[in-house]
This record gives sequence, structure tokens and C-alpha cells, in this order.
Amino acid sequence: TELAMRAAFKAAEFGKQIAVLVPTTVLAEQHYRSFRERMANYPFIVESISRFKSSKQQKEIVQRLNKGEVDVLIGTHRLLSKDVKFTDLGLVVIDEEQRFGVTHKERLKQMRKTVDVLTMSATPIPRTLHMSMLGLRDISSLTTAPQDRRSIVTEVMAFDKQRVKLAILRELQREGQVYFVHNRVANILDMAEQIQQLVPDARIITGHGQMGEGELEDVMLKFVRHEADILVCTTIIESGLDIPNVNTILINNADRFGLSELHQLRGRVGRYKHRAYCYLLLPSDRPVTPVAAKRLKAIEEYSHLGAGFKIAMRDLELRGAGNILGPEQSGHIAAVGYEMYCQLLEEATRQLKNEPKAAQPEAHVEIGISAFFPKTWIAADRQRMDMYRRLTRCTSLEMLHMLEADAKDAFGEAPRQAVLLFAMTELRLLAGIYGISSIIKKDPDVVLTVSDAAKAQAALTGAPGTLRVIDEKTVYLRMPATYMQPETLLMVLRNLLAAAHERELKGEPAPARPASPARAAMPPLVASKPLVG
Repeated sequence: TELAMRAAFKAAEFGKQIAVLVPTTVLAEQHYRSFRERMANYPFIVESISRFKSSKQQKEIVQRLNKGEVDVLIGTHRLLSKDVKFTDLGLVVIDEEQRFGVTHKERLKQMRKTVDVLTMSATPIPRTLHMSMLGLRDISSLTTAPQDRRSIVTEVMAFDKQRVKLAILRELQREGQVYFVHNRVANILDMAEQIQQLVPDARIITGHGQMGEGELEDVMLKFVRHEADILVCTTIIESGLDIPNVNTILINNADRFGLSELHQLRGRVGRYKHRAYCYLLLPSDRPVTPVAAKRLKAIEEYSHLGAGFKIAMRDLELRGAGNILGPEQSGHIAAVGYEMYCQLLEEATRQLKNEPKAAQPEAHVEIGISAFFPKTWIAADRQRMDMYRRLTRCTSLEMLHMLEADAKDAFGEAPRQAVLLFAMTELRLLAGIYGISSIIKKDPDVVLTVSDAAKAQAALTGAPGTLRVIDEKTVYLRMPATYMQPETLLMVLRNLLAAAHERELKGEPAPARPASPARAAMPPLVASKPLVG
């Protein structure tokens, strides 16, 4: 919110209008007060538009906005209505981005093509996260917690009246307040009555989205002023609500919530220096599904400050990346695989831009190697993703060697897994040069799919064992068992193709293949670059 206010101030300073889109009326009012307070000493007009305002007030605000008399407009989905027109929109801020659909976001872009968009979320949706990894969007991750902020104690437990009572009493004894989330409006009053029986002295109020305009506002103001101790409510409190005095939250039927929802709800407490507690209550009358159990395990595991990004990454794993060019916000791409999907997307983008095809194709390599950038080498998730992205964009050996040098310079000597990953990429690029489209290990052979069998055969001169040309598109390479170990195989193939490429650059002829397979059994295995250490 602090960043959004500063960005809005800079935009307003240059005469632009700012739209701040939020998911709930309660959050709209909270932001309205924050923006008004911060900009009180400046000549900027801040207004809010939501169902808390009467039709007459809304109409008047919209008319003033159309004339350019409102600088900052904060609102719920009402902002997206067709009658809301800006004269000079410069910045759109979307708070709690995970609560909006693609259609809503695109509607904002249609208002003005050159608008800057700042989206904020503790748990971005898989589609947004995926777009940032592909480099289609810039992403900044704030991992430094405010001063004195402490992580929230998170506990999953069965609904037990005695434990619920103890949790509430502990908070009330230190003069704090409590959220009790019960996401069923039909019986929310019954639940409030049950809690009243557990703690008869506590002042309890209820709040949910189906209340009248003034009624909900009164409830929230009462709670903010500490005129009530416990707020029994639905997920209306989920989005960005900031009441520092509330430091215990109990979430009933926690297995029915999504990962992002649970993290957001937990984030409503612990907003001051006191230790906060989050209890995820499970029902005793029905079993928890395996997927819900995974979600609860993840939320309990990632309870430290700044864990939202990791939770969003887990969400991306569970739900898939969605559709970048369409409306789907999640969905698996297992049918083609992540790598192939990125290649298809890149090819389609090139066609639309009328750019030539990639000069050098990459080969598909399956030899049983597990290679990655370990966390111990590149600790930050963002930097690691950036390295993966740069690696997939290497279309030449020069680019790859430059990336290796940059990585060594930034993070030190590469560990074994990273060296293997660089070697694997080099093998793919070298294979592409010699028209080898795939290298697949099928014991006891290595099967190569090629565009020109003679060219591939020449490139593999000096290989230990025997080369058999099955047809003009398929070559089988059979080597002694010692060379078929995944890492050794990677080194042998890479060195053979690298040597062939070097000869080609120098204009040297390829050496004749030895007549006897026995003579070929001990090849020169001196790597131009040692694979390990």
C-alpha cells in the first residue's frame, strides 16, 4: 500500500488520474482513509466508489471524474462499469490481484492503451507468476518484513470447544481482539451464539457481505474502535484489512479454503509487534481430502514472513500455469510439456512479429540426467528463475558461455548439478548444429534422430563402440557399459560434438573412423572443459 501511494502521488503530480481497484467495500474504505490522510497537505482530490455510497453520490463522483476533477479514484468492481470514464488515466493499481479475473484486468487496459499497471498481491495467481517467469511482466518481491514484525504461529487442529475457548481467552487477557472466520452466512449467527456460550463475557459482533451498506460499515467501525472483542465473519476480511490490535484468528472448516485464501486470512493478524496465532480448525464429522491435506500442510510449513511467494509457487505446481493469451487463470500444460509450450509460444510470437525463425534448433536430450541450479548456489527464487529463463534463451554457444561466465562471476564456482545443466544445454546446441533433433538413451544403445545421417556420423567420429545407420533419419550408437552411465555419456557426447565443431571452425578434415571397434574402445576422454570440479 505504501508503494501504491507513492506511485499514485508521482502520477498525480504530473497531472495524471489514478484508478485503485480493490476487491471488497471494506478495503475500499480503508484505502480511501489512508490515501486521504497521506495526501491531505496536497491539492489532490481522492474519492471512493462502492456500494457504501448512494446512487446519487456515485453519479456525482463519476461526473466529476469525467471532467477531470478527481485525481485518485478508489473502488471495487464498480470502477469497471461502462459509465466510469477517465479523462487522462496514467496509473492503474490493482490490490489483491488474485481476486480478479482476466476479463476485469483487460477491461482496465481498454480504458487507455498506454496506462501503467501496478498489481499487488501476497499470493499472485499462477498465470501472473508464470508471465513474470517468462519475462512478459516485471516482478518485484518484497521480502523484508516491517520492523518488529514476527512470524505467525500456525496450527492445524480438530474443532475442540475447550481449545477454542483457551485460544480466545489468551488473546482477550492481553487486551487484544479475535477474528473467527465462518464462511457460511446461513448459520453464522448460530456459530456466534456458540462462541458467546464459550466466552460469556466477550463482546461479539458478526459481519458478512450480505449485510446492508450502513450495517456492515457500522460493524467494522465498531470493531476498529475496539467496541467489540470478537468478530465472527466470512472471508470479507480476507483482502488487505489492517487492524493491528487483532492478533488471533480461528478459521473454521479450514479444509474448504484455497492456499491463497488461507495465506491471506492468516495475514490479517500479526500486523504489529505482538506474537500472533492462527488456528486452522478441521471438522470432526467428515474426513479431509488428500488435496486439502496438501494445502494445509503447505500453509503450516510456510508460516514464516514473506512466505507468500513460495505459497504461490506451490499453487503454480498444483494448479498449472493457465493461459497467457486467453482467459484461463490456471490449467495444466502437461499435454505438451513446459519446455515445448514455451517454444511454441516463442514461435507464434516470432510469426506475429514477422521475425525469422530461430537460427539454430535445439535437440531433445533424454539420457537420465538430473540437472538444476541448487538453492545453495543461487539462494533467491527470483534470481534462480531469471537464470533458468536466460538459459532457455541461449540460442548459440557464445551466449551460453557468456551466461556461464556471468553466473560464475555473480555466484561463485558452479556446483555439480549446475555444471551438468550447462553441459546439457551445450550438448543440445551442438546437436542442433549437426542436424540431430533428439538423443535418447535406450539401453544398450543411444538412439539419435537426425536430418542427415552422414553429417551426424562424421560429427561422432572417434566415438567408442559402434555406429549403425538404421535409415537416413536414425542412427544407433552402442558403447561399452562404462560409457553408458548418464554423466559419462553426457561428457562423451558433448566432447565429441565440441571437437567436431572446433575442427569445422578451423577448416580441418574429420579423422577417419578406426576400422576395428576394439581400437575404438578407449577414446580420448580429455574434456575441453572438465565436467566436474
